[in-house]
Amino acid sequence: QVRLVESGGGLVQAGGSLRLSCTSSGINFKIYTMNWYRQAPGKQRELVARIFSSGNTNYTDSVKGRFSITRNNARNTVYLQMNSLEPEDTAVYYCNTNYKGDPYWGRGTQVTVSS
Repeated sequence: QVRLVESGGGLVQAGGSLRLSCTSSGINFKIYTMNWYRQAPGKQRELVARIFSSGNTNYTDSVKGRFSITRNNARNTVYLQMNSLEPEDTAVYYCNTNYKGDPYWGRGTQVTVSS
């Protein structure tokens, strides 16, 4: 079955960096758009970054210039490189794809940025 597993979250100081990874199984990874979402306490889940099968990317305005989404199709893995982290980036980060009309999510990885 479809499975997405995130890793790489943790506690960092403002200005620091983290790289999140999401490894997939159960899909032909290379043809699917992959997304990173995040959800902070009391807030709606928001799309942070998206990478299409073509390699084209989209970012939410608040992370442009700081975050970079990439994919390694040979490893069935999508990454989110997060630089210049801010306390406002604190959230649970989720990997997502849509497969046969249904959304699939990882369990999430916590990112905490201290001020």
